[in-house]
Amino acid sequence: MTVKIAVAQYDISFLENWRAYMAKSTRWVAEAQSHGADILLFPEYNTLELASLFGQDVYSSLEKQLAAMQSLLDDFLGLFQGLATARHCLIQAGSFPVRLESGEYHNRAYLFHPDGRVDYQDKLMMTRFENEQWLISGGDELKCFDTGFGKIAINICYDSEFPLLARQQVAAGADLILVPSCTDTLAGYHRVKIGCQARALENQCYVAQACLVGAAPWSEAVDVNIGAAAVYTPVDRGFPDNGILACGELNAVQWLYAELSMAEIGKVRSQGQVCNYRDWPLQSRFVATS
Repeated sequence: MTVKIAVAQYDISFLENWRAYMAKSTRWVAEAQSHGADILLFPEYNTLELASLFGQDVYSSLEKQLAAMQSLLDDFLGLFQGLATARHCLIQAGSFPVRLESGEYHNRAYLFHPDGRVDYQDKLMMTRFENEQWLISGGDELKCFDTGFGKIAINICYDSEFPLLARQQVAAGADLILVPSCTDTLAGYHRVKIGCQARALENQCYVAQACLVGAAPWSEAVDVNIGAAAVYTPVDRGFPDNGILACGELNAVQWLYAELSMAEIGKVRSQGQVCNYRDWPLQSRFVATS
């Protein structure tokens, strides 16, 4: 099976109203579909542009923006569920900070299927900013999703830097890991980029990274955004020598497109020059001594 993926370098906008957000989202999805994309990946915290709808007192406050955005969650879900079914594509719509019944907030990445199903993966590993300043908590469930394009997993930004998370997901069948990311420094972008490349190497799978780009000086949370979207692969026969199938222009606003051959993942795992995926359990034989 060959699948075309569209990976976003998405810019934060200051929105006039909800209709402007609907129009922007619809335009982005329509553009990707016009290029034949089956899977669409948006970046982490792309939905924080919705905070601009509530006025300066709210969008300039880390605490108030989270509370205010809950009133738009159902509309957000309905919008992307409708776009996925109408456009017959799988959409990972970035992430939305969701308040639970306990009062905790989770950074939640929703996955919208063409048949109307809606899944989600919560971010598990939280950065210092999320933990110490924003008070967003990590989730506790690691998932692998059955889709019409095979089994797919999600690592939200910092999650991609922890190999045992992705390993459990590929062990559950994932051949593609989607990484919605949001980084405010070049070093942060490279940390996630390196993590994504490492996950693709050691698991012999595809990893796609979407990035938030541009400046939003009105927002304390996402005022500076740096990155480039990319699709990473195993580093072996049948794949690019550097493990990079496609990479966007740093900080440009664009879709990045790539063709994924899902059958090649199984092939390289069994017939590759090396067998990182197969040989992973061999590590447990060794114990460091001093």
